[in-house]
Amino acid sequence: MALTMDTNKISVYCMPGLAASSLIFERIALPESVFEVHLLDWELPLGNEPLTDYAKRMSEKVTAPNPVLIGVSFGGILVQEMAAFLNPLKVIIISSVKSNAEFPLRMKIAKTTKAYKLIPTSIFANIEKLSTFSFGKSITQRLKLYERYLLVREVHYLDWAIENVILWEPKQLNQNVIHIHGDADEVFPIENIKKCIVVKGGTHVMILSKYKWLNENLPLLIQGN
Repeated sequence: MALTMDTNKISVYCMPGLAASSLIFERIALPESVFEVHLLDWELPLGNEPLTDYAKRMSEKVTAPNPVLIGVSFGGILVQEMAAFLNPLKVIIISSVKSNAEFPLRMKIAKTTKAYKLIPTSIFANIEKLSTFSFGKSITQRLKLYERYLLVREVHYLDWAIENVILWEPKQLNQNVIHIHGDADEVFPIENIKKCIVVKGGTHVMILSKYKWLNENLPLLIQGN
C-alpha cells in the first residue's frame, strides 16, 4: 500500500469483501508507473450505524481527488455508497451487485423472513476451531482460505455486515459502475446479474483465482472511456 501520494498517477482504492482483509488483493498488481494503489480495511461499525453513515466515514480515508474505487462483494456495495461522498473517476465492483434486484431469491426471502438474524455469526470468531471439524478436501481448503483472508471476525461487525447486505436498497443506481462478475459465482448467481463483464469460470473468490485476468484487464477498464 502506498504511503505517499503521487499526483501524476491514478489513485486506486480497493475495498475487500465481507469480513475479509485487504490481503485478498495480494495477487493484484497494477503497473506502478501508472497507478498508486491504496488498500482499505473494514472499521468496526459504531453501534447500529447506517450503511450510508459508515460509507461517509470510510470515504474520509480516500484523500486523492478523482479516485478509482474497486470493491469486492460487500466491498462493492460499500464503494457504491462511498461514491456519493467522493468524485470518483471510476467505480468498479467485482463479484458484487449493483442493486438488491440482483440478489438471489434466498437473500430476498431472508430479508422478508428476517432469517438472517438466525445466522450464528459467533462460530466464525474462531475459524481455526472450525477447521478441526472439517470433512473432505474441499472444505479443508476453503477453511484455509478463510483462515488467511477472513480476518475481521468480531461478532458485532459480522451481524452488522450481514444485515446491511440483506437490507441494502440503493437510493439511486449509478449507471457508470463497471461490474465484473464470474459465471460460476455461487453467492450472486450470474443469471440475476445485468450488464456486467463476464469472466468465464470465475467464482465468488475470483479476486484470488482469476487474478491474471484482472491484472490484464483492470488497467484497460480504468483508463478506457
